[in-house]
Amino acid sequence: MKEITCDVVVVAAGPAGLAAAISAAENDMSVVVFEKSMNTGGAANMGMGPLGLGTSVQRKELATVDKNKAFDMFMNYTHWRVDANLVRKYFDKSADTIDWLQDMGVEFYKASKYFPGSEPTWHIVKPESGMPGPRAAATMIKRMTEKAVELGVQFYFETPAKELIKTDGKITGVIGQTKDGDEIKANCKAAVIATGGFGDNAEMIKEYTGYECGKDYFGFRIPGLVGDGIKMAWNAGAGKSDINIEMVVTLPGENVTGSIHAAFNQPNLLVNLQGERFFNEEHFENSTYAGNAINLQKDRCAFMIIDESIKRQYLKRGVDVVSMVLNQENIHGFDEHMETAISQGNPYLFAADTIEELAEKTGINCDNLLDTIDDYNDACEGRDEAFGKKAEYMRPIRKGKFYATKFFPGAYGSLGGIKINHKTEVVTQDFEVIEGLYAAGTDTCTIYGDSYMFLLPGNTMGYALNSGRMAGENASDYLNTL
Repeated sequence: MKEITCDVVVVAAGPAGLAAAISAAENDMSVVVFEKSMNTGGAANMGMGPLGLGTSVQRKELATVDKNKAFDMFMNYTHWRVDANLVRKYFDKSADTIDWLQDMGVEFYKASKYFPGSEPTWHIVKPESGMPGPRAAATMIKRMTEKAVELGVQFYFETPAKELIKTDGKITGVIGQTKDGDEIKANCKAAVIATGGFGDNAEMIKEYTGYECGKDYFGFRIPGLVGDGIKMAWNAGAGKSDINIEMVVTLPGENVTGSIHAAFNQPNLLVNLQGERFFNEEHFENSTYAGNAINLQKDRCAFMIIDESIKRQYLKRGVDVVSMVLNQENIHGFDEHMETAISQGNPYLFAADTIEELAEKTGINCDNLLDTIDDYNDACEGRDEAFGKKAEYMRPIRKGKFYATKFFPGAYGSLGGIKINHKTEVVTQDFEVIEGLYAAGTDTCTIYGDSYMFLLPGNTMGYALNSGRMAGENASDYLNTL
């Protein structure tokens, strides 16, 4: 077995792992990173940017979000069922982290809201080419990787970590395995686990959340995010934290174009299989709220319905609501796109000449649906007594054709697994510190309670970067005491 020696081993090179590696190296530690894939970034390469509070970017845009206000919002949202010290340290560090990234050459397009009802905390990375959007954060990952290399961080790619070594209760090494099956023992004094959760492990999702992938749950599945780092920590004595998913609502299936997404991610009539409303659709823009509500319905699904009049209005004037991700205002080509997707077998899109036909195709209770539409149309002429939806979004369902989409809970990934304290030290179930072991990012992220805090967008990437920095700094402080 090949042996190497360093101060700190970081397990995985996503945003949390890179932040930990850079921070430890900035504190004069020798750092080795074991990464199972061929490159850095993980799920962050699909993202757009992190949260920041009171940042230089916000000040330039006269859109500063006070961190004390944000902290109160966050803690009230979670009912204080999360580690307030950890949240506070993350928020306090977030502005400095934006500057830290800018010093590496990362540029930010703007501090943005996700949707109109959220706060402008989402720092959208300016990509090297093209307009900001999904995958923009890959440019940030590139700059961070360059910084890590400049600082002397050693990367071992296609080399997943397999085991933590403990001696007298302290971390003394990590064993990795190359793609050829050869083991590498990295002797160290501290290790940081940041492997990104288990969003690509259907068995763990079923065991720890109850969802069945492809049946009542359609989450992002980033290859390689299978929970191996979490299990490695558990095997070393780490406690199990609360485990959840980063809930969003999703429209699955093939050939779902931007026009289809734009048409149906709107505040229109939403019903369950019983044909009943259950949600104030004006909040559909908050994907977590919508996902939570749909999660409670029969078969964990719901249907959004529009008619020909709504479709034509969108074609003529544009949609009601846009976001930084779903930022398409028009639905050009809608008819052709729907026809193509349905003809090619997408089981989650529907078109019908009558409500009765739509009910038959979707499986919605027809009698109840007809009653619900009658009541809804009456409310469109007065006010929505059921849920109080704004009058501007109350559009009747009268004129065929009728169109529907079937939504399910989804997630950007898993949340939690490894129990830590507010110093990012890994602890046992009894809160005893495992000396030399730290963890950061999604593997530890339990700060949202039961629901992702979409009102402060950029949270998961923000938490990954800031908890990673904290882990790298705290590991360095620990080593300096030895």
